Amino acid sequence: MEISDVISVEDVVLDLQPEGKTRLLKALAAHASRRTGCPAAEITSVLAAREKLGSTGLGQGVAIPHARMRGLQRPYGAFARLAAPCPFEAIDDRDVDLVVLLLLPEASPQEHLNVLAKIARRLRDAEVVMRLRKADNAETAHRLLTDLPPLKSSAAA
Repeated sequence: MEISDVISVEDVVLDLQPEGKTRLLKALAAHASRRTGCPAAEITSVLAAREKLGSTGLGQGVAIPHARMRGLQRPYGAFARLAAPCPFEAIDDRDVDLVVLLLLPEASPQEHLNVLAKIARRLRDAEVVMRLRKADNAETAHRLLTDLPPLKSSAAA
């Protein structure tokens, strides 16, 4: 399973403006709810429970909040670039500005878990992170995140 199988361009949100970690998770849950049909309150609840186990802030301004969801049929992901960095209790104490939400079905096979590792590896690439921070549209950010080749029209950009 590839990142592009989980995150579509419609699930790229640029310049999100949350006021803190809790509101960020609620905003991501609301978006995910519209796209998956799972209740936003339930998504928020499972994300908050996962964060209590330890922050999903990886450092360098990146976080990957993730959780298993009852009733979810297939993995779902969303990418958000924040308008301004947000406190997230990351391992390096830096605020985050790049966030990938990942929801997995409750009984996820290993193949689904591998996508989390692929996302983490992609977001450890300093060049990718820098370019995601500068992406001028959702399509460009999606291609950077999913490692798809650039569109012909954006090749000159």
